[in-house]
Amino acid sequence: MKNESIINDEIHYRILNEKQKHPDPKKHQIVSFLKSAVRLTGYGALLYSIGLGVFILILSEIIGIIEELV
Repeated sequence: MKNESIINDEIHYRILNEKQKHPDPKKHQIVSFLKSAVRLTGYGALLYSIGLGVFILILSEIIGIIEELV
């Protein structure tokens, strides 16, 4: 019985030889600090307005998603 791979040779070659894009650590850090500042502002805003605080916290989560893409 012949041992056949599920992945053909061309795909296997591409997987091994494609360079993975690594995130820029400096940009990631800047966006992370921004997210933290927005988050702290959101928690502070909760003391004055629940609606505003929730909006700012949702904004910080959107920044968190962007952070993972940087």
